Amino acid sequence: MIIKDVGGLDFFTSKDGCRIKEVIHPANDGTDPGLSLAYAELGSGQSTRPHRLGFLEIYYILEGQGWMHAGDETAEMGPGQAVYIPAGQTQSIKNTGPGTLQFLCLCHPGYDPKGDEVV
Repeated sequence: MIIKDVGGLDFFTSKDGCRIKEVIHPANDGTDPGLSLAYAELGSGQSTRPHRLGFLEIYYILEGQGWMHAGDETAEMGPGQAVYIPAGQTQSIKNTGPGTLQFLCLCHPGYDPKGDEVV
């Protein structure tokens, strides 16, 4: 069993400009390479750069409001909502609220920066 406290993890800035904490990742934890989980946040008015991944991703919004762009679609998102983003689809998210937009990122297979392309 692996238990981690997100509060004790360090942030890094991903290629798309988002602040990320890798929670569970095969390269760090020796877990099955098929999955990774990260915590992400964007400050008020911030957005990620449009990018596409070579693997699928699911966002789950914990707190805040934002506009999600994936492919040709755009939707407003808030707490308790999830979005599935297929591999290869251009995506970005913008924080439209006054506070921090906090969300989880689930990737399959596990996140690999080599498969993350800013467009």
